[in-house]
Amino acid sequence: MKQLIGLALMMLLLISATKNPNNVPELHPTIEGTWELVSRYNYDGENVTDTLTPEKGYHQIKMFYNGKIMWTRYTPNKTVEWFGYGSYETTDNSLVEKLEYMSASMRKIANPDMVWRMELQLKNNTYTQISLDEDGGRIASENYRRID
Repeated sequence: MKQLIGLALMMLLLISATKNPNNVPELHPTIEGTWELVSRYNYDGENVTDTLTPEKGYHQIKMFYNGKIMWTRYTPNKTVEWFGYGSYETTDNSLVEKLEYMSASMRKIANPDMVWRMELQLKNNTYTQISLDEDGGRIASENYRRID
């Protein structure tokens, strides 16, 4: 009987010592993971002027791991391929992607140094990358949700 009471007290102590998951502080968000495009915004330099959502069957996925990025886009009923691979760096409010190789269709529109500098808005399960003009005005954004 004493062993049973001792065991019950030990279980109560262990249960009371465990943390309630609702009280766990939110971790600093990270861009590492797999993301899917959910929408795009157009800007007038500062404010959103238009929201575009992908057509049915369209998928654009980005993967960020250990300083490397890989992305791909699938557009139904089109034969043009879109993909790229390279490295990335982030700060609290910026994302810089430097592609090492990409599809021929992407190379046609890529800048010569293959570097893209963007404003970054990052939360735990969403992120937005905003393209800026030479004066720092917002042009357009891609808005992603975490899928892994």
